[in-house]
Amino acid sequence: MFLGTYEPKLDDKGRVILPARFRDDMEGGIVLTRGQEHCIYAFPAHEFESMAQELMRAPLSSKQARDWVRVMLSGAYKEIPDKQGRVVVPADLRAYAGLDRELTVIGAGARAEIWDTTAWREYLTVQEDVFANTADEIIPGMF
Repeated sequence: MFLGTYEPKLDDKGRVILPARFRDDMEGGIVLTRGQEHCIYAFPAHEFESMAQELMRAPLSSKQARDWVRVMLSGAYKEIPDKQGRVVVPADLRAYAGLDRELTVIGAGARAEIWDTTAWREYLTVQEDVFANTADEIIPGMF
């Protein structure tokens, strides 16, 4: 499970050093793809493969399913971290997420997310207020 918030830098070659706590889960490779809210999702390869199998079961008759599968899979890249835990973030994903040098990598359970630090802080500011003021049950039986 991916937990926590980290602030690595993007190097001149477009690489990010993954947090040490994430590396064991990503030993077999990771898949980077477009995430929602213009971040990059980073899944362990085995987790992404399971998810992709589920996506491919979506009905072809559903335009929303076709659109979602296209966006998710067309932006997916399998990467193998090097010995220092670095992975290359492909240029089109860097552009999609607006990544510059300052990054924030967060744990989001089954995946990590890579954000431009400014975008993450803006998102978090809004969502912390929503979180604090939520009165309705969001996740049945928990919150």
